[in-house]
Amino acid sequence: MLAVLSVALMVVDARFSLLKPARSQMSLVLMDAYWITDLPGRLWEGVASQFGSRTELVAENEKLKTENLLLQGRMQKLAALTEQNVRLRELLNSSALVNEKVEVAELIGMDPNPFTHRIIINKGERDGVVLGQPVLDARGLMGQVVELMPYTSRVLLLTDSTHSIPVQVNRNGLRAIASGTGNPERLELRHVADTADVKEGDLLVSSGLGQRFPAGYPVATVKEVIHDSGQPFAIVRAVPTAALNRSRYLLLVFSDNRTAEERANDAAQAQENLDAFGGGPVIPATVPKTVNTPAQAPAAASTPAAAPAATPARPAASKPAAKPTAATPAASKPPAAQPASARPTAKPPATAPATTGGRE
Repeated sequence: MLAVLSVALMVVDARFSLLKPARSQMSLVLMDAYWITDLPGRLWEGVASQFGSRTELVAENEKLKTENLLLQGRMQKLAALTEQNVRLRELLNSSALVNEKVEVAELIGMDPNPFTHRIIINKGERDGVVLGQPVLDARGLMGQVVELMPYTSRVLLLTDSTHSIPVQVNRNGLRAIASGTGNPERLELRHVADTADVKEGDLLVSSGLGQRFPAGYPVATVKEVIHDSGQPFAIVRAVPTAALNRSRYLLLVFSDNRTAEERANDAAQAQENLDAFGGGPVIPATVPKTVNTPAQAPAAASTPAAAPAATPARPAASKPAAKPTAATPAASKPPAAQPASARPTAKPPATAPATTGGRE
């Protein structure tokens, strides 16, 4: 009966999600067990650190000071390059590159199944961890979160046989898929053409195409490339850069969780704000002409006496004047400044559009 019950529970756990709440509650009870099993290791580390040799500590201190000084110098240069990159992206009207937020986690357990490469860390759902969150150590990517519990999480490593990650060769940008082999010291690149430019020693970094892992993090180093003339694909084996079997402290990467539509809307809003503050393209305004403007027409039509003043004095023409019309009251009466012998000409003055209104 116990065997049948165990099989039934395994089937239900594998096919349905009914036992996830029970597993989450059991993880609270197992936290004490993890702490107790890890207690001897902590005590041994404490005792070893207390009885360490003073000479070794002094030498290590000097070494760390030297490394710290070198890293600070590099950080100053990287800070300048980061600011330059931000300014160039602003000139290119592109979104700024924002560094991902990380949080330190500690490894507290491992899956005893030799065919499954999973570990347990001491950060869970209460700490803001989400499913699929990338995990890395000081050397490169390690895996992603596949199961959440209130105070702990389960991480699937890159070398698990069910895990794959899109990568690219750092030397030439060649894209490929790195899959786990079940061996903690080896990855394989699947479906790489036999003529592809992949060499031993090439660094493989995450390409970010799957939108799960951030781009640019080291994943593995190519160890062996086998070309077979009878096969369409080459056999490429790589070694993970992360210390999967030795790292104790890990980093959880909190990247941008916005959807593509949200990022597009934010970019459009940023562009609108940029245009509103004078950062957009300058459109030249149309300047109205100084003469014959539509704004002068109503004034000339409503005040006929003002039209002769605006009309410059012109010499009288030899031709007889045309018969004035009702639509041109200002032209029918000769201006007072003209001599008695002068007659209005048939050719309208320069400001005729202002006096004729819409007939022009």
